[in-house]
Amino acid sequence: MQSIGAFEAKTHFSQILEDVQNGQDYVITRRGKPMAKIIPLADEAPNRQEVVKKLFAIGRSARKPYTVRSLLADIRTGRP
Repeated sequence: MQSIGAFEAKTHFSQILEDVQNGQDYVITRRGKPMAKIIPLADEAPNRQEVVKKLFAIGRSARKPYTVRSLLADIRTGRP
């Protein structure tokens, strides 16, 4: 992950977007403090529906199948 100042990021934004498209991550700083991160969309966190589908698939493979109630309880308690 590369760190870059806000002014430089503004000046070279087209190049930064090209680098991000090729997999490079950037942290934008202002006066040395991190303010934002630019990452490729493919690296973005999965949406909730995808996560829930995966959790139900895991639950189906477990000895005791998940119900919506037990899934929500596990999420609240932080259990995998």
